[in-house]
Amino acid sequence: MSETIRVNHLRGIMMRAPGITATTDFYTNLWGLHVAHAEDGRTYLRGTGEEPFIYGLKDGSTYGIEYVHFGMPDKTSIKELYKQLVQKDAQTLGEPADLDGPFGGFGFEALDPDGRRLRISADLTMRESDHVHAYPRKVSHVVLNSPDMDRTQAWYEDVLGFRTSDYSADQMVFLRCGSDHHAIALVRAQYPSVNHVAFEMPGIDGYMRGIGRMKQQGQVPSWGPGRHGPGDNPFAYFVSPSGFVIEFTSEVQQIDESTHEAKVWSRTDPEAMDQWMTAGPPTPAMRTVMAGRPDPGFSQKD
Repeated sequence: MSETIRVNHLRGIMMRAPGITATTDFYTNLWGLHVAHAEDGRTYLRGTGEEPFIYGLKDGSTYGIEYVHFGMPDKTSIKELYKQLVQKDAQTLGEPADLDGPFGGFGFEALDPDGRRLRISADLTMRESDHVHAYPRKVSHVVLNSPDMDRTQAWYEDVLGFRTSDYSADQMVFLRCGSDHHAIALVRAQYPSVNHVAFEMPGIDGYMRGIGRMKQQGQVPSWGPGRHGPGDNPFAYFVSPSGFVIEFTSEVQQIDESTHEAKVWSRTDPEAMDQWMTAGPPTPAMRTVMAGRPDPGFSQKD
């Protein structure tokens, strides 16, 4: 039996909401991203890392994910991964081809079991990293709410080669595609939606300074600062003008494939949820925002 081909890394995400491009100033003036490209109804935002964009804003009639964006090393690996999806009867949206858009690239798109569009690409026009203190470097991870977490977990592992790093009781699973503890996490939920998107800051000082920058602009965390048990990463969650939850994080646990064993973390032990014991549990209002609005998923019409 041939070895499962694995997605290489998480590139970022494109979000969709009514009038979301009008909130661009929030992401540039407060959050610390930069406009990489803007056109009618779409804004592409970059961090300080090498990806040409990590967070996109698309005006649409519904709230949710336009696509989650993953990367592969080259065209050959794109084609091999596509063959794997076809062999496993995954729903693809066309064969690998040159991609439309401002950054070029070659790739294809597919739908996960919850109807989310995934874009998998190679050969984008990359940029030179500049790693500015206290500004987001990359999208660290995307957390997805799923009405069938077990089925969705199995799909990401079997079809895209993700590996399980840890569990939060029986309510959440953390999945990795590289050495970062998780690129995707799934939460057991009533309907498909986005839970939150986390941005990696350059070290703990950059993480705290980012929180300070937001506070100086009148924006305080809705949950945090604290430090998670699973992933060992600090967290500070904010709510964007469109109602999406976004997170500053840093120092995510690096997994040694030869020694790591997934464990089940308690959701009732406060120190397992927050090692620093500074954040406390999320408020009922915060839990509601993290549950998100039902995402209708990919539509050819929108």
